[in-house]
Amino acid sequence: LFEVMTSQNSKKDDEDQGLLAGKSIYIIGRCLFMNELIAFYLERKTGANCIVLEDPSNISLKGNGIMDYKKVILLECPNRDPDEFLSRIDKDYKRYMATHLIALFNVNQDFGIEERVIASGVKGIFYDQDPLDRFQKGVGAIFEKELWVSREVLTKYVMENRKRNRPSSNEETGLTSREIEILAMISAGAKNEDIAEKLYISPNTVKTHIYNIFKKIDVPNRLQAALWAAKNL
Repeated sequence: LFEVMTSQNSKKDDEDQGLLAGKSIYIIGRCLFMNELIAFYLERKTGANCIVLEDPSNISLKGNGIMDYKKVILLECPNRDPDEFLSRIDKDYKRYMATHLIALFNVNQDFGIEERVIASGVKGIFYDQDPLDRFQKGVGAIFEKELWVSREVLTKYVMENRKRNRPSSNEETGLTSREIEILAMISAGAKNEDIAEKLYISPNTVKTHIYNIFKKIDVPNRLQAALWAAKNL
């Protein structure tokens, strides 16, 4: 870990440093030494202000309920009963979801909690085996209002929610039947080339459809479009 943090790659460091200047990252958990190392690494790589705490009680909550896109809270997922941790998210951390970008780290992949925490409002998941550079990339993506989860996790989440949720009328969104078809394929992880081949249309036509879809449902990227589809298709 020390070698990774002190490796000499000055050109890349110069490019990255200051990328998240003016933004704050709260690292919440009981493994203070490891969390301090993560904070040191992220501050050095991005220029963000990193604060290590044992619990989030010292983080101020906005009273107007507006999301603060300049703060990310990283919650450490303890290596014990996942149901207990999920219950704590719903009970103790739910009030932070409305105003802060929240991600989990040190997650055990065997827990199988991904779909449930995404549904609760968590914006990203970092596993206990993830290298430090994934924190840098993932936190940056979260600040850009993207979800930091694997395509496999997102696809499973979308498919499960499509089974449970009541279909909405396309009249409410203005989506055409072809756009709904393409949106469903995006949610399943299909690339533009795959969509074009399956629907016998050109890649440029696919791009045009996707642009119109994003505009109609007011999302910035494929991940957010897939989440919208999970709730509305």
